[in-house]
Amino acid sequence: MKAMVLAAGVGSRLRPLTDEIPKALLEVGGAPMIERVIGRLKAAGVTALVVNLFHLGDRIMEFLASKGDFGLHIEFTREAELLDTGGGLQHAAWFFDDGRPFFLHNVDVLSDIDLTGLLRFHQQAGGLATLAVQSRPSPRRLLFDRDGRLCGRESPEGVEWARGPRSGVERLAFTGIHVIDPAIFPRMTETGSFPITRTYLRLAGEGERIVACRADGRYWQDIGSPEKLEAARKRAAGPPA
Repeated sequence: MKAMVLAAGVGSRLRPLTDEIPKALLEVGGAPMIERVIGRLKAAGVTALVVNLFHLGDRIMEFLASKGDFGLHIEFTREAELLDTGGGLQHAAWFFDDGRPFFLHNVDVLSDIDLTGLLRFHQQAGGLATLAVQSRPSPRRLLFDRDGRLCGRESPEGVEWARGPRSGVERLAFTGIHVIDPAIFPRMTETGSFPITRTYLRLAGEGERIVACRADGRYWQDIGSPEKLEAARKRAAGPPA
C-alpha cells in the first residue's frame, strides 16, 4: 500500500523553532514527528510513500536517508511554492499508479487513530475519499448528512454548502488523515495552490461519495503552535495512558 505525508509546510506559527529545523523534524517524545507518522503508516501496511518538500526539504531527505528510509520505498516531490494540501497531492499524482487506495496524512498530526480500520471502512463504504473525523470543538468543521456523506463546511466566515442547505447535519472536526481512491486525480480540476477540502466540497456537490469515518475517543493532536507542541511533548513524557 502507498501513502503520502504532507511535510512541505513552513511552520510559521512555530517560529523561531522552525527557522532552522523543518516542522517535520521537531521532536515529540524523543522522535521527530515524521518518524512517528511513518511508523504508524508502516504498521498499517504501507510499503511505499511520497513526501512533499518545500521549507528545508534537504534536511528531511537527509534524516530519512540516515534511517534507511525506515525500510520503505520513499520518493519526494519538491514544490517551488507552497501548493497547500490539494495542490501538493495533485503534484504527486504520478506516484499513485497502482489503482489502489492510499493514505494521505499531515506530518504535524499525532494520533492513535486506527489506520487499518480507516482503510477497511473506506473499502466497505465505496467512496472516493474517506475522512477520519471527530466530534470535538473546532473553529472549522465539516458537515455530513445522515448517511455520513460530506455536504458542507462551517468556519468563522460562515457555512458553505456542497449540496444545498439541509437539516440534521453533523458538524465534525477533520483530523488531517484520509484514505483516497486514485480515481480522484482525473476529477481534480483545481490548479496551483489549493486545499483538498475545496476539491472534496466540489466533488460532493457533483454527487461523489466523500464520507466520514468517526474516530471519537482516539487521541489526536495537531502541532500547529508552540502550545500544542508542548502539550504533545508533555503527554509523550508522561506515564502510559
